[in-house]
Amino acid sequence: MLYRVGMAIQGEYEPSPWDWVREQVETYEATQGREGNTLFNTGLPVIILTTRGNKSGKIRKSALMRVEHEGDYALVGSVGGAPKDPSWVHNLRADPAVTVQDGPQPWDTVVREVTGDERATWWERAVAAYPPYASYQANTTRTIPIFIASAPAG
Repeated sequence: MLYRVGMAIQGEYEPSPWDWVREQVETYEATQGREGNTLFNTGLPVIILTTRGNKSGKIRKSALMRVEHEGDYALVGSVGGAPKDPSWVHNLRADPAVTVQDGPQPWDTVVREVTGDERATWWERAVAAYPPYASYQANTTRTIPIFIASAPAG
């Protein structure tokens, strides 16, 4: 896995058109993850994912459910079971270089999409971390994609 600590994705940032996403990202980053770190009032933790837009080239940020196992993070493209993948999935497929923030310090890495048995293992972890994922998958005909981001050791 390639790590690029301190070499954040460069470019023009375009905040999410969704108010709640934009506000959560701004709060999370402004407080180094001390606030805005859960999904609404569920108490379930989120991380911030930074990608480069596959069409615009602009920097995009999303709050995703925190699904972590031994320093690896699953990035689950559920969109609540919508019929199409979220835009950040297309961004990752075009350019897998990302920045992840889980707490005060963001880190850079390159993600990979998982399939087969590895995806099944990560899917179980994802549903354990956020049970609604199971109903999201039941509500769509697409296979919800999962990418893995590995945190640097230390």
